[in-house]
Amino acid sequence: MTVFNELRMRPATAAPSGWDASNTARLVMAGSVIFTLLVGANLATPLYPLLQANLGLSPLGVTAAFASYVLALVSTLMLAGHWSDHIGRRAALILAVIAGLAGGAVFAHAQSLAALSAGRALQGVAVALATGASAAALRELLPSRPDWASRFTLLASAGGVAAGPVIGGALSMLPGPTTAPYYVHSIVLAGLLVPLYLLRAHPAIQLPAGAQPMKVLAPRRPSVSTEARGAFWLASAVGFLSFSVFGFCLSLAPGYFAQIVHVDSRPLTGALAGLTLGASALSQLLTVRGRYVVPAGLAVLGVSVLLLAAAGAWSSPLLLVSASISAGLGQGVAFRSVFNDVANKVESSRHAQIISTVYVITYLGSAVPVAGLGWATAAFGLQASVAGFVLLCSAAALVLAAVTLRSAVLPGGPRRARRS
Repeated sequence: MTVFNELRMRPATAAPSGWDASNTARLVMAGSVIFTLLVGANLATPLYPLLQANLGLSPLGVTAAFASYVLALVSTLMLAGHWSDHIGRRAALILAVIAGLAGGAVFAHAQSLAALSAGRALQGVAVALATGASAAALRELLPSRPDWASRFTLLASAGGVAAGPVIGGALSMLPGPTTAPYYVHSIVLAGLLVPLYLLRAHPAIQLPAGAQPMKVLAPRRPSVSTEARGAFWLASAVGFLSFSVFGFCLSLAPGYFAQIVHVDSRPLTGALAGLTLGASALSQLLTVRGRYVVPAGLAVLGVSVLLLAAAGAWSSPLLLVSASISAGLGQGVAFRSVFNDVANKVESSRHAQIISTVYVITYLGSAVPVAGLGWATAAFGLQASVAGFVLLCSAAALVLAAVTLRSAVLPGGPRRARRS
C-alpha cells in the first residue's frame, strides 16, 4: 500500500509491496521518529539566552516562544490525535517528519518573535502527529509485553527531550550557533523518511466505510471508558505536574542554572537542563516493584524540586545536579506506572486517541504554568519566581503522593505497580 493510498484511507487492492521489516526494525523506527522529533523540538533550550540577546527578547518572550510549541502540540493532539487509527501509523509518522522539517527550517532562520513562534508551532504539530502513532505502534508490536511498550514509549519521548538540549548546546559551538543545530538535525530527520517510505505498512485498524471517509478525521469529543476513567485522570494529573517541571527545565532553567554554576557555556547549561529528563528516561530501564511505587516516586519528585530552589539560594552546583537527577528518577518511575495502567485499560481500537488525550493534559503543564513563570520573572525577577514556582510544584507532588498512598493502603487498592 502506498503512502498516498493510506492518506486517502483506501484499502490495498494488490499484493503488499515494499520492505517487510522485522518487528525489531519497526520498533526502532517507531521509537526513532518520536525521539528525533523531540530532539529537534528541544535543540533551542541552550540557545534561548543567545536568541534573547540577538533578537532583543524579554523572559516573557522566551516563554511565549516555548508556549507556542506546546499550544500547537496540544491543539493538534485534540484535532488529529486519532488520525493514525484511520490512516495508519506509517502515514501519520511521515506527516510528522515533514512537519518537523518545516518547523526546524522556519525556526533556524527566524528574525522575530513571531517567526520563532511559528517555527515552534510547526514543531509542536510534528510531535503531536507522532505521539499517538508511535505509542500505538509500539503497543501493537509488543502485544504480549504491554509494560515494555510503555517503557519504550516513555524512554523514546523523555530521552528525546533530554538529549535535545545537550545536542543543541554541543552543535551550537559550530559556525552559526543558532542555525547549525537545525541543519544537522534536518539531515538526520530527512534520512528517516527513506525507511519509512520503503516500509510495507500494516493496514490501519479502523478503515472507514461509506462515501465520505474523510469524516472520520474530524475532531472528536474526548471520552474515556468508565473502567479507565480513574487511571486516565491520575495519569493526566501526574503528567501535568511532570511537564510543568520539564517545561521550566527547558525554558528559563538554562539562565537560572548558569547563575548557580557561574558559567556561560551553552553545552554545559544544555546538559544541566537535560539532566532531569535524562534521569526520567533512564528510569524506564529500572524494574521497581511494589504497591507504593507511585506515591514514593511522587514524594521523591516533590522533595527534589524543592531542593532546586535551595540549590539556587545556596549557589550549590552539587545540590543542583543531585536534585535534578532525583527529580527525574522519581517522576519517571511514577509516571511509567500510571501511564502503563491507563494504557492497559484502553481498548486497542482507541489507543492512539486516548493516549493522545492524556498527552493533551500532560503537555498543558509545559504551557500554562511556564507562561505564568515567564510573567512572574518579568515582574519579580528570576530567583524569586523560580522559588515560588518550585514551591507550588513541590506542594502539588506531595499532595498527589498522599492521595495515591491513601489509595494504595485501602483494601483493593491499585496493584499496577507489581507489573512495572
